[in-house]
Amino acid sequence: MPQRAVTPQSESFYHTLTFRSEAETAAFGARIADLLQAGDVVTLGGDLGVGKTVFARGIIRRFLPREEVPSPTFTLIQAYETPRFAISHVDLYRVKERSELRELGLDEALERGVLLIEWPDRMGELLPRDRLDVMLSAVDDDNERMLQIVSRGSWVARIKGLFSRDGRA
Repeated sequence: MPQRAVTPQSESFYHTLTFRSEAETAAFGARIADLLQAGDVVTLGGDLGVGKTVFARGIIRRFLPREEVPSPTFTLIQAYETPRFAISHVDLYRVKERSELRELGLDEALERGVLLIEWPDRMGELLPRDRLDVMLSAVDDDNERMLQIVSRGSWVARIKGLFSRDGRA
């Protein structure tokens, strides 16, 4: 996987948010979409059913509002051509061996645009250092979700800027 140059101010930035509905989770995904640049990687971690695809759907629909955005669990990759860049929504849940990753063409997909990666733990050290990690988890209420965001590399300034505008996302 190609590595972007990591800038000196790019250690990491951590933030936690809570959303009470799928609509709120998707809306925050749309706000992240506004920050995307070609070559970005956004990882989506968490247990089954916590909203990883909902978050990805929010990002994709920011660019393609009428687009059907299914989970790529069985296809492994769903590709979308937006006016700004291509988005590849990747679900690595069924990947068992790291050698399978080469067959998916993730390097080529990243060269064409943005990668949204569900189940990023399957990639291990193959993940680029410059990325936005989003970890979703269920809270007490069935619809309430906690999002833990860790930005690395070029994402640090972008995420800090998002939160510094009004103190909340």
